[in-house]
Amino acid sequence: MIITIVADVLGDENNGTTIAAYNLIRALRKRGHQVRILCCDQDKIGMEDYYVVPTYNFGKVINNYILKNGVQLAKPDKKVIAAAFDGCDHVHAMVPLSLGKAGVKEARKRGLSVTAGFHMQAENLSSHLFLKNDPLFNWIVYKVMHNSFYKHVHAVHYPTEFVHQLHLKYAKETNAYVISNGVNLAFQNNAKKDKPKQFEDKYLILNTSRYSDEKCQKVLLRAVKKSKHEKDIQVVLAGAGPLEKKYRRIGKKLTNKPILNFFTREQMIEIIQEADLYVHPADIEAESIATLEAIAGGLVPVISNSKRSAARYFALTEENTFKNNSPKKLAERIDYWLENPDKLQENKEKYVGFTDQFAFETCMDRMEMMIIETHEKFRS
Repeated sequence: MIITIVADVLGDENNGTTIAAYNLIRALRKRGHQVRILCCDQDKIGMEDYYVVPTYNFGKVINNYILKNGVQLAKPDKKVIAAAFDGCDHVHAMVPLSLGKAGVKEARKRGLSVTAGFHMQAENLSSHLFLKNDPLFNWIVYKVMHNSFYKHVHAVHYPTEFVHQLHLKYAKETNAYVISNGVNLAFQNNAKKDKPKQFEDKYLILNTSRYSDEKCQKVLLRAVKKSKHEKDIQVVLAGAGPLEKKYRRIGKKLTNKPILNFFTREQMIEIIQEADLYVHPADIEAESIATLEAIAGGLVPVISNSKRSAARYFALTEENTFKNNSPKKLAERIDYWLENPDKLQENKEKYVGFTDQFAFETCMDRMEMMIIETHEKFRS
């Protein structure tokens, strides 16, 4: 098949949606499909199978803020969209933004089968507008997302049952496929390397997330400050984003300044191998592959119990969660695990095999099946 992936947000693989897009592109090509990419990445101009539209210009201040998130926002161009769809069999749109909406509209006009991913929660937008906890605003965002985008596609990919049920609160049932974005085999069952540790004398606590309000890294930093073992803890915040300066400023209050950096997959595997604990304080989460990668690598997770986060379902015991947005409760959980190495080891053993259900190749087989089934049903 010739499949066009519509990606409003692509760029570097520094956020979950971009990683999901590239993983799907690579997986479909591996399975013999020709994959075209409709995006706004100007560095892709002239590259085979890339169709590049312009980016929005919102002015210097807003443009810089968007770039700090490591993304650009696509501005639809009818000619480029038409070229990307000429001779195409199927269209898959990643998110309900301008290019995705324009792509779905054009695909339906041409009589093409269309699927879409549910990778965005309303709070991913409202958090940037300081309206994350405004239920009316978030309700409006979800209704707009559905009415302008999801109700016009033939099937919807939900990374978790959590976001599937979330969508049902605002819309009628869609042709739903619940499929994880998948954990790469490279993270699975990685034995600890027998080599000198960089932080031999420290407890290493890891978090992997974009530096943004809904990911709540500030809760982790403030929890470490409250920990009885504060002087012996080294925090690594793996990621990038607009709140980096803020987190560095908070981190100055710690004995051991947190390490904030974007790491390659190979580097992340090494950090996971060395870390003692994985903490995920985000209160908004559609899936959190990063948490699953840490678990696959043998780390015990401590996860926010936020009702707006799918990651809380990865907690196997009460000790694997903490009260959302509470540095005090998180500090207590951190101290519990650091002071009880035997229980930490027991918990690790509980998680052995847990991520097998999220195996990357199996998930990508199901994504391919979704596209083929949707196309065949539409054409029949």
